[in-house]
Formats: sequence, C-alpha cells, structure tokens
Amino acid sequence: MKKIFGLLTSLLILNGCAESMALLGPASSAFGGGNIAQSTVSSAVSFGIKQQTGMSPTEHALAYVKENNPEQKKEKCLSFLESTNSKACAAVKENISKTRAKIVQKSKTKFLNINKK
Repeated sequence: MKKIFGLLTSLLILNGCAESMALLGPASSAFGGGNIAQSTVSSAVSFGIKQQTGMSPTEHALAYVKENNPEQKKEKCLSFLESTNSKACAAVKENISKTRAKIVQKSKTKFLNINKK
C-alpha cells in the first residue's frame, strides 16, 4: 500500500517537470492517430527547404502573400463563410484571375491562328 501511495504521489508531484510532447517532436503525431512516416517526411522536407533557401515553408507562403497582395486587402475564401477573411485568400484569388486571363488570351490567339489557316 505504501509503494502504491508513494508511486501515485510522486507521479502527481513530477507530472509537470517535463513537457513530454515537446520532447517527442514529430513522433507525437503517431500517438494522436497520425502517421509517423508522414510527420518524419514532413519534418525532413521542411528542414531541406530551410537549408536550400534559407526560408521555411511558412516564410515562403508569407512571401507569396506579400508579393501577390501588396495592398494587404482581405477577401473571403468561401462566399458562405464570413469569418474566412484573409490576406492569403486575396493573394490566391489575384493569382487565379491573372492565370485565367493568360489562358483566355492564349486560347484566343490559338483560335485565331487556326481560323487563318
């Protein structure tokens, strides 16, 4: 009885000594139902990108938003949700509209070239 009481007491006292999830890193996602191989690959790819470019994937995303949305305007990602206003959605929508315009222009020129022949 004394051993069980001592074990439970020490468990309660030492419970906050170390953050177990911080020590486990990406392996913690395997315990939460995730895939340990996926989290390992994700960490390795992020590390490789950081080594090659000097910026993390998140920093690349932020740079993309700054480049494609210099006015810092916000737009809805989904029209039926009001709480989705973000700068990233505005940047992506701007990029999509530019790409759509390029595709339309190329298709018009190809169509005109086909009609001339």
